[in-house]
Amino acid sequence: MTSHALEIRRDITEGIESEFVGHGLAFGKFMPPTNGHLYFLNFARQSCRKLTILVCSLPSEPIPGEVRYKWIKELFPDCNVVHHYIDIPQEPNGPDDLAFFETWRDSIHKHCPGEKFDALFASEDYGYKVARIMDIRFVPVNVKRDLVEISGTAMRNNPLQHWEHLHPVVRPYFLKRVAIVGPESTGKSMLARNLAEHFDTAQVAEYARAMLENFAANIPGVDMAKPEPRDFSTIARGQIASEDAIARQANRILFCDTELLTTSYWSKHFFGACPHWIERLAEQRSYDLYMLLDPRGVENLYASDPLRLMPELKDRIAMFDWWREELTRRKLPFAVIDGDTWAARFQKAVVSVYQNIPAMIGAAASDPPLRVVGQG
Repeated sequence: MTSHALEIRRDITEGIESEFVGHGLAFGKFMPPTNGHLYFLNFARQSCRKLTILVCSLPSEPIPGEVRYKWIKELFPDCNVVHHYIDIPQEPNGPDDLAFFETWRDSIHKHCPGEKFDALFASEDYGYKVARIMDIRFVPVNVKRDLVEISGTAMRNNPLQHWEHLHPVVRPYFLKRVAIVGPESTGKSMLARNLAEHFDTAQVAEYARAMLENFAANIPGVDMAKPEPRDFSTIARGQIASEDAIARQANRILFCDTELLTTSYWSKHFFGACPHWIERLAEQRSYDLYMLLDPRGVENLYASDPLRLMPELKDRIAMFDWWREELTRRKLPFAVIDGDTWAARFQKAVVSVYQNIPAMIGAAASDPPLRVVGQG
């Protein structure tokens, strides 16, 4: 016998006669947000004067709830987005499990203190019972299955194959990142540009060079080869901001010409210390692959400029050895890129992408032929 508290009556969908629902409620996991989710939430938003979106998460789920909360908050800035983070049962023990729906009602009110809802929007049948137990109206949302090109599960399992179905806000989370590191004059900047062109994606340039060149051009007496201690905080912030901004424009993979371990190295090289926050973020920011460029084999191609600080090959080899030891100590994935021509290094770099990031194999419709652009 069905509990009266869960009995579904026709009037649960009636009684909203104004142009808009006053305060609507919608909830889901959004792991990640699909086109169907976006249709559902936009439907609810267009129907309400105010919409609260509850992003529900469990600690064991593959995408952290805080990440999903930030996605929905950015996608729906005019809505009241709330992170529901308490671990409670996810499925009822049958159609008459009154305690299950009461638990959800109480948890919703706990996460949304003082909020009074007029209607619940949902695309699943459970919406009727949740609305009934909350004593509010129910608005069914018909999420047409042809709107959902790919499921959230498929997106999580193979995001690169389904890249075009990921919202741009979501893509940086699934993006593969490659850091190109090593001594100067080993072709790092050129390699980043060529790899970005080959994989039809974006690359992140070295912010330090642009900043110091700008200082030298506009501030009298600035020596580009002699940065000041305070410069390294500016360099680190700029490198992070540049990478995170360009990540939104990248196509499946992003090539970074340097990262924060490099900033830390040069800060210690010049001044014997590095700001703690830079070292902390260097530990936290991860890459799917480090390409470590060997200075040997291309030493005759060394190009002198005001920012070159290691004209001696022995010094560049010492820096290469430091990098190899550091990457090994940190147990970070890396590939040594060597060879006596830029073309050989480029081809080795492309192969290392597929060897170390198998998800890139077949991710795009087709791979362009290998081609090297530039010589410096």
